[in-house]
Amino acid sequence: MNRKRGMAGLLGALSRRQFMTGAAAVGLSITAMPKFVSAAEEKKLTFANWDTYIGETTLDDFKAETGIEVTMDLFADVSELFAKMRGGNPGYDVIVPSNDWVQRMIQAGMLQELDHSKIPNIKNIYPRFMDEPFDPGRKYSLPYMWGTVGIGYRKSKVSAVPDSWGALYDSDEYAGRSALLSDCGTMIGCALKYLGYSLNSTDKAENEAAAELIIKQKGKIKAFAEDNGQDLLAAGEVDVTMEYSGDIAQLMSEDDDIGYVVPKEGGIIWEDVLAIPASAPHPENAHAFINYIHSPEPNQLITDYIQFATPNKAGFDLMPEEYQTSEVTFPPEDVVAVSEVASYLGEEVTQMREALCTKINAA
Repeated sequence: MNRKRGMAGLLGALSRRQFMTGAAAVGLSITAMPKFVSAAEEKKLTFANWDTYIGETTLDDFKAETGIEVTMDLFADVSELFAKMRGGNPGYDVIVPSNDWVQRMIQAGMLQELDHSKIPNIKNIYPRFMDEPFDPGRKYSLPYMWGTVGIGYRKSKVSAVPDSWGALYDSDEYAGRSALLSDCGTMIGCALKYLGYSLNSTDKAENEAAAELIIKQKGKIKAFAEDNGQDLLAAGEVDVTMEYSGDIAQLMSEDDDIGYVVPKEGGIIWEDVLAIPASAPHPENAHAFINYIHSPEPNQLITDYIQFATPNKAGFDLMPEEYQTSEVTFPPEDVVAVSEVASYLGEEVTQMREALCTKINAA
C-alpha cells in the first residue's frame, strides 16, 4: 500500500502540545520499558518507514530513554522497499511493510522471527491482531496501524452519500470530479468488490472484467492518485476519491464538509506491521524499539499524530472519546463483515494484474 502520512492533530480534542505539557506537569513517564539493549550492539538503529508515519518526538524520546540513535529511511511504497531488500538487507533494523507484503517477504526469507520475550509490551495489543492469516502466531511481525480503504467525499458537492463503488467506477455523476488510487492491487481489488467478487480473486475472467470496467470509466476519472486523493479533495479538484480512512480522518478534523464511507459492497482492510529484516545489524535494538512503540504513552503520541487506528489497547485507552468513537477510524462490525484483507496471491496472479494495469494505463 501507498499512504501519505499527514500532520493533522486530534479530532477536536487535546493537542499534542497540550498532552506533552500536561505530561510534564504531572511528571508522567513517557515510557515504561525494560532495557533490552545489548552492550555488544552499538547504539544505532535504522528504521525504514513511510513518510511522517511516526510521532513528532518518538525517535528523540526513544534515544533519550535508551541512548539509541534512530536513522529513518523513507520509502514511497512497499514495492520499493521489497526491491531494495531483494538482494539482501541493505542495513535496516526495523521495517513497516503492509499485510500482503509480509507474506511475500516471509516466503522470500527476508524477515527474521521475533523473540516475543523481548517485547513484553506485546500484552498491550488487542488479542484479535495476534493471529493473522498472513502471519499465523505473529512469528515475524507485530501490528503497527490499521484501517480501511473507502470513499472520501465533499458533503456539499454530492446529492447523497456515495455509498457504492459505482460512484467511482460506473457513474456519470462525478465525471471529471473523481479520483482512484493508482496502486494496481487496490484499484483492481475495489473494482472486483463492486462487481460482486472477492478482492483476492485469482480468476482471470473476473480480473479482466474489473480492468475493463476501469478502462470504460477512465475518461471520467480526474486522476489516478499516488495516495494524494485527500489533497485533491481538500483543494476542491475532486468531489469524491478512493482513499485510506486515516488520510480522510485527518482532513475531516480540519474541514467539516468532508465525509468518508466504506461502500456497501465492502472495502479493503489493511494492516501495517513492524518487522525485523533477516541479518538486521542491530536485532536487540530492534526488539527494544518495537517494544517502545507498543508502550502506552509512546503509542498514544504516535496515534495522536498520525490519526490512524491503533491495534494497541493501552494506547487507545489514552486517546480522547472523539477518536475512540469515530466510525471513520473504527468501522462498525457490519462494515468489517463485508470488507476483506488483501492477500498475497502469488507471482502468477501478481503478474496478471500488473499486465492488466499496464493495459489500463495505456488505454
